[in-house]
Amino acid sequence: MTSSSATRDGSLWIPEYLNSINPAMCIGCGRCFKVCSREVMHPYGIDEAGEMLGVCDGEDDFNGELSRVIMVIDYPGRCIGCGACARVCPKNCQTHIAVDDRAVHES
Repeated sequence: MTSSSATRDGSLWIPEYLNSINPAMCIGCGRCFKVCSREVMHPYGIDEAGEMLGVCDGEDDFNGELSRVIMVIDYPGRCIGCGACARVCPKNCQTHIAVDDRAVHES
């Protein structure tokens, strides 16, 4: 089954949903977060040991434990497959999955 749509000019379009973000490659720049109109991911603070500290609002340093920031997908169901996040990511650390492949992986 092919779940594709057409753009306004009739071009074929197959949504590709954000499936994962590689935390080792992500630099936490926030570009993907800023272009996502659906709030699919958020910046999270990480300590020296690689443990998640929580959502990072840019002001809290988690009592000095903040080592770096990475993007984390916390609402995957909100993704509409537009690909805006992939186009702005400087590290290419995201994995997207076409709507047809997603159905296969979820069964």
